Amino acid sequence: MEDDGPLLSIGELARRAGLPVRTIRFWSDAGLVPPAARTEGGRRLYDAACAARLELVATLRELGLGLADVRRVLDGQASIAEVAAVHLDAIDAQIRALRLHRSVLAVVVKRAAGNEEMPMMSKLAQMSVAERRQMIDDFMAEVIEGWNPSHTFAPRWSGAADLPDDPSPEQVDAWVELAELVSDPDFRHRVRQVTDFGRSRDDDERLRMQGNWVTENAVSAVLRGCPPDSAEAAQVVNRILRYPGGNLRREELLAELELVTDRRIDRYAELTAIINGWPPFPSYTPAMEWLIAALRAHQ
Repeated sequence: MEDDGPLLSIGELARRAGLPVRTIRFWSDAGLVPPAARTEGGRRLYDAACAARLELVATLRELGLGLADVRRVLDGQASIAEVAAVHLDAIDAQIRALRLHRSVLAVVVKRAAGNEEMPMMSKLAQMSVAERRQMIDDFMAEVIEGWNPSHTFAPRWSGAADLPDDPSPEQVDAWVELAELVSDPDFRHRVRQVTDFGRSRDDDERLRMQGNWVTENAVSAVLRGCPPDSAEAAQVVNRILRYPGGNLRREELLAELELVTDRRIDRYAELTAIINGWPPFPSYTPAMEWLIAALRAHQ
């Protein structure tokens, strides 16, 4: 004991180390810096080895290590380098999360400027990265769950949109708009109707072929610049209704088109493509809107 120099009280050790007494007492009680001895009255006494151990504990704590990891290092179960490497990865992840959060907040500030403040802006400003991701996951679970689409529109619903670690301003702006969109109960209801309709089409080859027939003829008319109230449009409508696999009923076709045609769904697909860095999806909405107008014009 004498080789370790004079014994120090906890107060003397605290002054020498520049740490609060309560911190040393806590670490001592946790077994990280046990006293070298005690006085007859039970007061803790520390030697030079304790002081060196205390310095190591303080350094490890400054690196962000938890008490369990500090104990692993002290017990020789892991090297400082090994534990520090794990925490370095964690810090890098925190930095990426903070950068992402900052990017979202910057867009929220921009979009909420002036009189454009909305509840969704405040909500997004307070959300963590995990909470924002959960918002999209909840939307996907509600409207897509149990459906494995195989038709043309499947890629639109192939995965939830999640911002990359280092998003561009365009991607962040798209994500904020997407968050507003998927939080709209009316939009969620409409998407649920569309996906339910899609399920019925995917399960029936005849209906899929019928849908392709309708879409191809309508797209062709739009590409030719055919006005929906023209005589040529009437011919297109008649051709569509005389589907080779069996005549279609005008009222039923019109009701189906009005159900699934919604520019917000196109916008969802566009925003998802921007966020994920995908090429734009083809849009059939203009053709469906044209056919709705043509069906109404030529009843």
